[in-house]
Amino acid sequence: MVKGLEIDARLVISYNDDHVQVAGTGNYLIVNFPNQRVLDAATSGPPGPKKPKPPGFDPLQQLHNLARTLGLVLELRVAGKTHVTFGIGGAPKIHFNAVLGKIGSFFRGN
Repeated sequence: MVKGLEIDARLVISYNDDHVQVAGTGNYLIVNFPNQRVLDAATSGPPGPKKPKPPGFDPLQQLHNLARTLGLVLELRVAGKTHVTFGIGGAPKIHFNAVLGKIGSFFRGN
């Protein structure tokens, strides 16, 4: 079994003319999206027919379990504000900023 993954990196990824920042040190990894629109675009995937998900399928929990297996703490941020933390505790921790960001994205349109 994996003891833990050690990281020391800084990376900027260009995605649709926006820059997503990835930084990590030790076992802590941060992914920072510049705004909610970029996060929504990155997580929506290509449009297509909806496929039924198997019962009990939870992508957040799967990512959380992977982070725990690798011994990582993964923080997902938008505009520098933490939205979700993976790898600590029994389930991913969804922060209040995520709720506010998602509500705000409904009113922005586009």
